[in-house]
Amino acid sequence: MNKYPVPLARVIEELSRLPGVGEKTAGRLAFHMLKEGKDAAIALAQSIYKLKEELGLCPLCFGLSEIENEAISLCGVCRDFNRDNGTICVVEEPSDMMAVERSGEYRGMYHVLHGAIFPLNGVGPDALKIEELLKRIRESSTAEVILATNATRAGDATALYLAKVIKPLGLRVTRIARGLPLGGEIEYIDAGTLGEAFEGRREL
Repeated sequence: MNKYPVPLARVIEELSRLPGVGEKTAGRLAFHMLKEGKDAAIALAQSIYKLKEELGLCPLCFGLSEIENEAISLCGVCRDFNRDNGTICVVEEPSDMMAVERSGEYRGMYHVLHGAIFPLNGVGPDALKIEELLKRIRESSTAEVILATNATRAGDATALYLAKVIKPLGLRVTRIARGLPLGGEIEYIDAGTLGEAFEGRREL
């Protein structure tokens, strides 16, 4: 017999699917929602639904952008004329882009790969937004590409591959400094450490 009533068990099961949320934490969250009342639960459900309905990928950098009138607009960064168009920071995920923005140390453009090269998991260059990056570089006045992939084996492999295909285009290719802990992921690094990593980036 399930220790929770079916409606509560269903919510706990769904919350447990979230990264870093075990059954115990999911239970606490579910009970909190139950205590908050119906209006709060409806507001949460609607915000989650709208997350999928009103967010898409920026057609330029592939970061997150809002859908307006059934069309995906450029994200806030790509629309900002005060950004440095000569520099593109390449990150693995949209959450990494937001982490770099929080550091306040970077004022250029971005390109989100949506993953990293990981042959053991069947993820090769073709599965990422690499061709889109190369096309963008060829059609723009980009002078430097900063590789801000994670400090993991997959992140390092991705950075090396990108350096290999971008350098022949005559651009400066740099990698953010090893101020990041080995195995560290960009979105979890504090703003100060991330800022220092950008300041200390090196040529590849």
